[in-house]
Amino acid sequence: MTTPGGDWLVLALLLPVAGVLLSFFVGGRYGGRIALVALLLGAAVTVAIGAALIERGDALVYAIGGWAPPLGILLRADGLSLAMLATSNVVLIAIVLYAQADFTPPAGVAEARAPFVFWTLLLGVWAGLTVVVLAADLFTLYVALELLTFAAVPLVSLEGRADTVQAALRYLLYALAGSVLYLLGAALLYGAYGTLDIGQLARVARAEPVSVVALALMTAGLLAKTALFPLHLWLPPAHAGAPAAASALLSALVVKGSFFLVLRLWLDALPAVVTLAAAQGLAALGAAAIVFGSAVALRQARLKPMIAYSTVAQLGYLFLMLPLVLGAAAAGQSTATALTGGMMQLASHATAKAAMFMAAGLVYAGLGHDRVADLGGLARTLPMTVWAFALAGIALIGLPPAGGFLAKWLLLSASLATGQWWWVLVLAGGGLLTAAYVVQVLMRALATDAPPPALLAPVARSRQMVVLGLALLSMLLGLLAWAPVDVVPLGRATSVLEAR
Repeated sequence: MTTPGGDWLVLALLLPVAGVLLSFFVGGRYGGRIALVALLLGAAVTVAIGAALIERGDALVYAIGGWAPPLGILLRADGLSLAMLATSNVVLIAIVLYAQADFTPPAGVAEARAPFVFWTLLLGVWAGLTVVVLAADLFTLYVALELLTFAAVPLVSLEGRADTVQAALRYLLYALAGSVLYLLGAALLYGAYGTLDIGQLARVARAEPVSVVALALMTAGLLAKTALFPLHLWLPPAHAGAPAAASALLSALVVKGSFFLVLRLWLDALPAVVTLAAAQGLAALGAAAIVFGSAVALRQARLKPMIAYSTVAQLGYLFLMLPLVLGAAAAGQSTATALTGGMMQLASHATAKAAMFMAAGLVYAGLGHDRVADLGGLARTLPMTVWAFALAGIALIGLPPAGGFLAKWLLLSASLATGQWWWVLVLAGGGLLTAAYVVQVLMRALATDAPPPALLAPVARSRQMVVLGLALLSMLLGLLAWAPVDVVPLGRATSVLEAR
């Protein structure tokens, strides 16, 4: 069952695992270099996977040990996988470059706890995400999700403060509850159909009580891990309390892993079980998240909590993808527009939000605080950082030529094509709400009637350039509209969903 190019999938998995092991044995002093080299190699492998996927025009598959499901385990990469792999690589490389200054043991110290833990966990998050993206059976995905969770939770409490430990424990409880629900649903599916392979489930699962209950349980568990409103309570304190590099990692990538599993479950594993009405319900929760998260973000006195509540809001956009894809499939239309729009929103948010959190970290490092009210004149003190925040904010708002604009345009087009006009109102209103809290910060930072704040500590120009580069990338993603190939639908032509 292994296809040409399938061997690249194995290498994509081996690189982060080898990085974790090497970082664990070598220690934190060299952990950043190990992570950077491994990620650069991983980016090259992702390019090779993309080239093989485009050349083949269909999904890449690798059968581990040569065994076919249900006894064997498949690795599978389609256009959705490629988009996630590319996004993860780019964001992780930027975070590694940014975090070198924060997580390198001081001169004369052979080893320190924080660098050792951070680099090992960062590589663990990368490994977990890679398995989530490439695994093709629900139990392997469960294992990957647990690896991702147990690598992410300690990042919240890395500084060891009482409030961050409490936030990490709350995150852990939500994540464990989500895992229990997911595993219970998987057990029901295995008992009913004798397989957890996604392709086989798509062929044999029917809309009967056991599969409906399993879908509901697994979806609820994944929503808890994704922090979709109203299951978001763990996210703001966890993301706001972590170190800036860890916050960027958690917000940009970790929560996307469980969302990606929602896509696999709804669109690939159980297409005969999901309904458009249920998808509308999830999207309604997404719309509520946009309104609630934006409203609370406007009221925050500090920059990092504001960005954390912005994540609650921005995650809501991702769930608009489900009714648009199902609506297009039900109408006999191509699902490519909705799929590409949703994945573009994911990539745009990941790059912009990572840049925002890292910019907030530089503000805190330079000023000793991140109080929004006291940022007057910041643009004259840290102009590059403020520019990065502004570009990331533009991407989140969805103004051209940002990736967020292209994402919202595609989602708007899919809404109108499927007759679901109400999501147009949500997308437009969400952009205005995002603009409100982004402009609130920029007006203070660009103010000229206040003396510029003095820096308590120097902020390295190289770190500011990393953040600005990532924010600029979030703007340039919109240029993918002129790409010769839309890679997201690749490998999905034979999806059961397409045949509905």
